Amino acid sequence: MPGEPPPRVVVAGGHSAGHIEPAMNFADALRRLEPTAEITALGTVRGLDTTLVPARGYPLELIPPAPLPRKLNRALLQTPGRLRDSVRAAEIVLDRVRAEVVVGFGGYVAMPAYLAAHRQGLPIVVHEANARPGVANRLAARMTTHVFTAAPSVRLAHATAIGIPLRPAITGLDRPVLRDAARRRFGLRPDGPVLTVTGGSQGAHSINAAVSGAAAALRATGVQVLHITGPQHVVGAPDRDPADPPYVVVPFVDEMHYAYAAADFVICRSGAMTCAELAAVGLPAAYVPLPLRGGEQRLNAEPVVAAGGALLVDDGDLDPAWIETTLIPVLTDPERIAAMSAHASAAGTPDADLILARRVLAAVAEQRSTASRGLE
Repeated sequence: MPGEPPPRVVVAGGHSAGHIEPAMNFADALRRLEPTAEITALGTVRGLDTTLVPARGYPLELIPPAPLPRKLNRALLQTPGRLRDSVRAAEIVLDRVRAEVVVGFGGYVAMPAYLAAHRQGLPIVVHEANARPGVANRLAARMTTHVFTAAPSVRLAHATAIGIPLRPAITGLDRPVLRDAARRRFGLRPDGPVLTVTGGSQGAHSINAAVSGAAAALRATGVQVLHITGPQHVVGAPDRDPADPPYVVVPFVDEMHYAYAAADFVICRSGAMTCAELAAVGLPAAYVPLPLRGGEQRLNAEPVVAAGGALLVDDGDLDPAWIETTLIPVLTDPERIAAMSAHASAAGTPDADLILARRVLAAVAEQRSTASRGLE
C-alpha cells in the first residue's frame, strides 16, 4: 500500500500447533507482501501460544482463556462470564494496537477476538484448516463474508477453499535435490526406501509401538526408518549389524523439511497441517487418525486417500502385522510409490499463505475506503 500507513493486523489462532502454525505462516506471508505491516498475535496462557508465537518473532498479547463447547448448542449460551472477560480484554488490545482487521484461525482465542472485532465494526477474516469446523469459526462465518477453508468439502458459510498456509521451507521443498543431504543429516543411506515415522509434535504411542514392533520385518526387506518418537516417548533403536539398513530414532525434528526430503513414505497422524504439508511436498503416507474428536482427523485424510496418494488405517487396526502385510509391500514397490507421490502432489495447494495475505490486505483497503467516505 504505497503512500499509506502500514496495515495493522491482529491474528487469533491459539492453543494448539494446528491453529498457531497457519496463523504464523500467514503472518510471514503478509510480511513478505507488506514488510512494514504491524502484526499482533492474540493468545492465552493455555497451550503453546507463549512458546510458538514469540519464536516466530511476533508480539503476543495475552487474554483470559475461554474454552467453548465444540457444538452450537445450549451449553454455548451458558458459557460463564469468562467469555465476557476475554472479549473485553481482546477489545482493549484491538484499541491499543489500532487494529484494522482480525484474522482468526480457530482455537480458544478466536471467539473472543471475533466478538471484539464485531463489536468494534472491524472486518473479520476466518480461516478453517480442519475438515470439520470448530464452533468459533462456525459462528464467525455468520459475521463476515471473508471465509476461507482448507478444502472445498468443508461446510462453512461464505467459504472459499484456498488450502492451508504453510512455511516456504515446505512449499518450496525440492525433495530430490535435498534427498542426499537430508539422508546424511540423519545417518541414512543414499539408496533404498526410507520410511519416516512421526506421531506429531508430542508423538503417538500406537504408531511408535507398531513400527518398532515391525523393525525386524522392515530390516529384512531393506527398508530404512527415520523414527521421530516425540519428546515424551522412548523407543529403543533395534540391534542390528552394520550391514543392516539403518533404523534411526530421534525424539524430535525441528526442521521437518529435512525429514520429508529424506523420506519416500510417511506413517503419521492425519492432523490438518500434516496432511497439507505432505500433499505440498508430494509425499505418500499411511494416515492413522487420532481416534478422538468425532473422527475429525479421518476427514482430513480422506481427500488425498480418495485421490490415491495415501493409505488410511484405524488406530485400533495398526499393529506390527499391518506394517508387515500391508505397508511393507507398498514401501518396496518403487512404481507404486511414484504413482502415490504424484497423486499426493495433485492434492496440494502450496500458495494458500499468499492468497490469504492478499485477501486480508484487500479487506484493510476496503475498510480504509469505507472510513474515508464516511469522513467526506
